[in-house]
Amino acid sequence: MTVASTTVVAAGAVCFRYVGGAVRVLLIHRDHHGDVSLPKGKVDPGESTPQTAVREIHEETGYRVSLGAPLGTAEYVMPGGRDKVVHYWAAEVTDESFAAAGTFVPNSEVAAIRWVPLAEARAALTYERDAEVLDRFADRVERGAARTFALVALRHAKTTSPAEWSGSDATRPLLPQGRRQAKTIAPAIAAWAPQRLISSTAARCLATLEPLSALTHVGVKQTDSLSQDAFERHDDDVVGVVAKRLKKRVPAVFCTHAPVLPELLRQIATSTKGGERLDLRRASSLSPAEFTVLHVSVEGGALVAVETHGPMG
Repeated sequence: MTVASTTVVAAGAVCFRYVGGAVRVLLIHRDHHGDVSLPKGKVDPGESTPQTAVREIHEETGYRVSLGAPLGTAEYVMPGGRDKVVHYWAAEVTDESFAAAGTFVPNSEVAAIRWVPLAEARAALTYERDAEVLDRFADRVERGAARTFALVALRHAKTTSPAEWSGSDATRPLLPQGRRQAKTIAPAIAAWAPQRLISSTAARCLATLEPLSALTHVGVKQTDSLSQDAFERHDDDVVGVVAKRLKKRVPAVFCTHAPVLPELLRQIATSTKGGERLDLRRASSLSPAEFTVLHVSVEGGALVAVETHGPMG
């Protein structure tokens, strides 16, 4: 399906928990549709699909989640003839989130929720398109790749050109357009709840991460290891930065420069299982403020999925 201006775009997730070592997934019951489905909702104006998924899950179920790896899309024709595309991710509901949500209270969208085993969930779903999304998640569970952490490779936002700047390259500031870009991508990246923000020492990279840092309350660590100057001098340490983050296994963001990105992604790919087989040329050829999210399994260190996003507008 080609996404046209008339296409309804939505986002949601397969929400899951581990209970006694077994996976349970969340189903929602909607009285006004008379169906059983996965939590999802339409994208609001100015929203990214990852941002929508997190917001809708909270509004419909009460659970606050961060996203895992993408599970593709469900595409269909709505009653009335409009096309609809729904973007899905996996999203673990942690014990803390489960406890914080408390007892579910029915709302205007959802009459009831249920946590059920995978096989039971597939049989209960009203729509085959939802069951196909669930099958993709079940395959991840079978491979031990349901739990993942995100490594986000971000190119800095739109910057003053060298021809219009009299100072050193590292001091070039963001343009007004770049500052707007940095603000629009912050909620999207925040959907993966990064715990570390790592930046090149260049002013344009630090400024790109400012809105994300403010939103997530995570400080920015700056390092020459990801700077363009160090990369061009061949004294960068992309290898070391990547190795540390893979060892820590928590979501992290790397903000760096176009020349550095291919090596950054190459190091992540070659240091994870299955990553060496992927063609990451598009994923590493980013325009200003675009970012690629690489999802690595917590158990086994496999590169589970790769997705690329950009600023809104």
